[in-house]
Amino acid sequence: MTEKEYFPIKVDKIRKRLLKYTRKAFRMLPQLDHPYILDIGCGSGIPTIELARLSQGRVLGLDIDQSALARFNKRIDEMGLTESIRTLTCSMVDMDFPDDSYDIIWAEGSIYVIGFENGLRQWRRFLKPGGFMVVHDEQETIEEKLRQIANCGYKLIGYFVLSKEVWRAEYFHPLEKLIGETMKEHALSQETTEELRHAQWELEMYRKYPDRNNSVYFVMKKN
Repeated sequence: MTEKEYFPIKVDKIRKRLLKYTRKAFRMLPQLDHPYILDIGCGSGIPTIELARLSQGRVLGLDIDQSALARFNKRIDEMGLTESIRTLTCSMVDMDFPDDSYDIIWAEGSIYVIGFENGLRQWRRFLKPGGFMVVHDEQETIEEKLRQIANCGYKLIGYFVLSKEVWRAEYFHPLEKLIGETMKEHALSQETTEELRHAQWELEMYRKYPDRNNSVYFVMKKN
């Protein structure tokens, strides 16, 4: 592992701690036969690979972060997953898929870019009739988001909350430790320095606004 790769790969390992919640959300869906899944904001693909494994279907991972997708594409090749996963460099505001394309749309931590209600409305047409959407977003007011789900043409299957304590124990505490180790042990490249700055910003936002780190998985079906 090169110094340039060290930090983002270690962060990905921390993200794997949260895969138990990806699995929990997926198991709230009915069994589907080799579904076609759109993963919006896939990043370096940690949940995307798990979705491919769980579904035994095909997954398109979409993101605008080319460095994250480069890591993801390398991982796809190394794991022999080229038949089940492909990636697309694209902003979610520029998506232009045919109507009724996907059995499942999955969005973990990405819908905030365009807003919860706006995302539900815009993405709905990409789902097949009776298709499913799973969104992981900030908690804010759950009752308001449940109302938006119904108003946007979905039936709620269920939801569950990840508390700020879960985020602290499973993500931010390990991330804080990794930041300290990386700064201490490495002469940092420009790429790693940029990755570190982003991680430090995440940590700072957690400390400044801890209550915003309660998050919710919503699982819904297109009416």
